[in-house]
Amino acid sequence: MLAFFEHWVTQSLAFSLFAVSLVAFLESLAFVGLLLPGTVMMATLGALIGSGAMGFYPAWAAGIVGCFLGDWVSYFIGHGCKKSLQRWSFLKKHRATLNKIEYALHRHSVLTILAGRFIGPTRPLVPMVAGMLNLPPLKFALPNIIGCLSWPPAYFMPGILAGVAIGIPDGQRSGQFRGLLLGVALLVWLAGWLCWRWHRSGKHNADRLVRWLPLSRLRWLAPLCLLATVAALVALISHPLMPVYAVQFWKVVKI
Repeated sequence: MLAFFEHWVTQSLAFSLFAVSLVAFLESLAFVGLLLPGTVMMATLGALIGSGAMGFYPAWAAGIVGCFLGDWVSYFIGHGCKKSLQRWSFLKKHRATLNKIEYALHRHSVLTILAGRFIGPTRPLVPMVAGMLNLPPLKFALPNIIGCLSWPPAYFMPGILAGVAIGIPDGQRSGQFRGLLLGVALLVWLAGWLCWRWHRSGKHNADRLVRWLPLSRLRWLAPLCLLATVAALVALISHPLMPVYAVQFWKVVKI
């Protein structure tokens, strides 16, 4: 599927930009976004940007359009179909998640709308729940604008970094540099996830991972992972190919 998707979006610039808008729209659309591998698709599009097959700023603009359309369609679905949605069996099965979103919207609506755009399971649900709660459109609009402006480049970036790395000519230590770049990306993600679990420890219900990652273990594992991430970043920055990579990356994102 992803191979077909990549082949399709490289046919022309118009196809590419339409694909970006479509992926961003569907990823933001109520319920539909729960079913799509949107993060993987956005990373794939980012790799095309990094390889030079698509411009960064046109793709960013197309992503913003898709985000706005998906979020506002979801908002008005929630606003106009509130009674029907409350009787829907799918929502009854996910009542616990919706209750958490409702509680967060009541307490911190701006932060919830903004943060919800960057969290996969809540991205297609927060706008719909905001509509169901009759949140005023103006109150929904500001965090939605900020989220839609910042979400596309954030989700493109892993793919862009990979695409630029693939574009480095094969030669001395290029494989080592790519491996180090991948290692840094994985360590950044792992350190962030461990720190998040450490911060949230005791604030949420226990899950299956608590047995393997109790608070006593997180207290030393998270800082250790952070130190490993810093060391890997220093090694990456000091690598002889880093200046070449930086030049190629700047060519992609410069105006």
